[in-house]
Amino acid sequence: MITSSSNPQMKNIMQLNKKAKTRYEQRVFVVEGIKMQQELPREQIQATYVSQGFLQEARNCSCLEGCSYEVVADRVFQGICDTKTPQGILSLVKMPEYTLDDLLGKHAHLLILEDIQDPGNLGTMLRTGEGAGITGVIMSKATVDIFHPKVIRSTMGSLFRVPFYIAEDLPQTIHAIKKQGIAVYAAHLKGTLAYDRPDYTDSCGFLIGNEGNGLSRESSALADTLIRIPMEGNVESLNAAIAAALLMFEVKRQRSLFFNHMDF
Repeated sequence: MITSSSNPQMKNIMQLNKKAKTRYEQRVFVVEGIKMQQELPREQIQATYVSQGFLQEARNCSCLEGCSYEVVADRVFQGICDTKTPQGILSLVKMPEYTLDDLLGKHAHLLILEDIQDPGNLGTMLRTGEGAGITGVIMSKATVDIFHPKVIRSTMGSLFRVPFYIAEDLPQTIHAIKKQGIAVYAAHLKGTLAYDRPDYTDSCGFLIGNEGNGLSRESSALADTLIRIPMEGNVESLNAAIAAALLMFEVKRQRSLFFNHMDF
């Protein structure tokens, strides 16, 4: 049992939680909690740690089936967690890796994010995106780290099922997907076309900009069409994650109608 916070493994976990640089150097990130442990692909787990208290609850043992683990003293475990009330289990997980081609296909449905900064927004977009049937998420390099502990918790497991690609050069990546026949729409205040008017049954992607500054001029100019979500009252725009959800589920709605009709 690990009883000291000075243990090298414990120090490393704390650094992995705090620093993206450490995560990418090791190609490993930290996943906390019972539900997330159950969602984990077993082949990606590098190590698992549980608190003394966790083992005292018989119902928790199902999380550990087929999984080796180390026991950590309760007070030490508390110190290595990012959450204020840890559930007593965490794992070090190997980063999944995808190429841009992994996100594309005959009916691509992409979310393209420029400099999103709020971890909760990014995590919510992945979770909502899975529900809407997206084929992947493309992110600018300046977007908040997808392996940030708060992002991971917000995805509720979708991180392990939704392919993603971090673009070194976002405009270049947008050019590349357009060459593949993917129509790119930008959610923009200058858009004159309501978001539910275009036909999204073919391959498409949505550009969503930074929470405070919106999309850059360069990225906006690369869009095939600027679209807008009509607002009532004095509201100018929606939260980035909510706007993305509306757009992604509009694609789901249209495609459900279209492909169901094709079956008859």
